[in-house]
Amino acid sequence: MADAPVRLHIGGKEAKEGWTLLNAQPGPNVDIVGDFRDLSRFTDQSVAEIYASHVLEHLAYSEEVLPALKECHRILVPGGRLMLAVPDMAAICRLMVHDAATVQVQYQLMRMLFGGQADAWDYHKAGFTPDLLAGFLGNAGFQEVQRVERFDLFDDTSRLTVGEVPVSLNVIASKA
Repeated sequence: MADAPVRLHIGGKEAKEGWTLLNAQPGPNVDIVGDFRDLSRFTDQSVAEIYASHVLEHLAYSEEVLPALKECHRILVPGGRLMLAVPDMAAICRLMVHDAATVQVQYQLMRMLFGGQADAWDYHKAGFTPDLLAGFLGNAGFQEVQRVERFDLFDDTSRLTVGEVPVSLNVIASKA
């Protein structure tokens, strides 16, 4: 009997039953220390779902984003889903130039644009609007991309708001 497809959580720290946690940095709940840019340890069509919250923006848009998304597509089973959250560049930019944005709010927004820069992994190299992200996903082979308000799977930044404004772009991309 073949192993059941896994559910892969890329970049998280929170353990959850039924999910395999891959993170570039070791931690108490990390199952696999590895990098989003290298999913070669997973065979074709071996993953049912991938969840990646606020990790794609850490990859270089010019040479790393598309190959990483193509790898996600490769390892997903037909009908598999990639649940992806990234900073919403459009929302963040609107907030940044809003007349009511205080220096403290602008600083918080700047960190969302460029990363918290707390360690070597915490720098952003890409920014996404809904159309840009959909374009990358389409070029990676995903045929259906649906924006969702939230995932509610893990306690992470996919729910982040500034004031009442959501600043996370959350999408589900499906493999045909």
